Amino acid sequence: MGAARTRHLARLDRVREAAEAVAGLAGEEEPAALRIAWLLVSLESAYAWLPEPPEPPPSVGGEAPELRDGAFRLDLAMISAREAVAERLAYHLLNEAQGEQPELCEEFECPADCSGRHDSSHIDCGPDAVFDDLAEQGVTLETPEPEPEPLEPALRALLERMRASESSDAEPSDVEPSAAGGQSADTRTAKLVEGCGIVLAHFGVDADDPEALLSAAAVGLVLDAWREGPLDEIHTREGGPSDGEIVAQGVDLYRRARAALLAARDHGPGALAAFAAVASDIRLRWAGDSGFMLRQTAAEPDDELLAAFVRHVDDRVWFTGEVMRAEGWRGALVHRAASAAVKAPAYFGMPAWPSVVDAVVTQLAGTDLSSAPGSLTDPDAVEHALREAPDRLGAEALDWLARRGLLDERLIDEPGPEAEA
Repeated sequence: MGAARTRHLARLDRVREAAEAVAGLAGEEEPAALRIAWLLVSLESAYAWLPEPPEPPPSVGGEAPELRDGAFRLDLAMISAREAVAERLAYHLLNEAQGEQPELCEEFECPADCSGRHDSSHIDCGPDAVFDDLAEQGVTLETPEPEPEPLEPALRALLERMRASESSDAEPSDVEPSAAGGQSADTRTAKLVEGCGIVLAHFGVDADDPEALLSAAAVGLVLDAWREGPLDEIHTREGGPSDGEIVAQGVDLYRRARAALLAARDHGPGALAAFAAVASDIRLRWAGDSGFMLRQTAAEPDDELLAAFVRHVDDRVWFTGEVMRAEGWRGALVHRAASAAVKAPAYFGMPAWPSVVDAVVTQLAGTDLSSAPGSLTDPDAVEHALREAPDRLGAEALDWLARRGLLDERLIDEPGPEAEA
């Protein structure tokens, strides 16, 4: 039995060393990719021809530990070899498809003497591209996305206070600011702004950067006053707005919210009424050349859902004005910016938006555009529009992107469970 075990261990070690050698060669420029592929095929054959391990005598019982350890080390070596060869062949195919002057070099800002060959240290598609790529091949994974990381207790408590204060039962149009919710505006808002700077820092928004703070506050105002609430139900109605139309109108309202917040700095909270008038107008034709109007979704002349939508916009804008009166202009910006940072870190106008655009442009480069609207056929123009004014692509183009998963879902979907805390 000892001799049989010794021979078997020698076979395991021999194939293991071959696997380690193949893995090492796969990571080098030579030999050629075709030779690497043949090396893997011959390695797999050697692995398949290994005989079964010898059975230990009954007096020993169980599997000999040296045989188990040898098989384990061989399996690890085979895994490493397969991974190394797969990576080498994948990037070989990508590089061969690039031609004499690969476009990747410009994107990677390669040095002048670059050979035009790239590997995994250059190309990074992000954590989610593989799921979109599989979907294009008709493969949909049923496993749900993991839940977002839980918020720190201090951040969760702050968000709960923010939501509770905005959900006061008192109607803002029927009470004086000092009486709303049974307490003064000073009392209700002092705790809201407290700690918002921590929230902003946690989510990557620089509260000391005036432009970044204003932009995030505008996103928060659009999200809280317009996008959330009744619009979600209107979106699901027959004849409701498409994903692309919501994206386009949201971008247009972001610019209006930004202008209204700037005007409020000089003329007081009353200037926010300009934003509320547009955001709540059910007869307004939406941006992006869509022609959509909220009133066309009315189930009856006095549609309660549309009335609730108008009240929701007015109430949220009113509350923003109350925060501004109690805590000042910057306090109101910090409050709305914190909401945007938690719920929509990748919206247009937020710090993460450029990375979203990069991902969209990368995915779009590998997508068949034969059925796409004309505004999507010029890659440079598409990238510029996404960075500066996505609504200028048109609602039809934005909807085409959204239907194919080429827009980040956070642009169009409800916030996750942590944002609802």
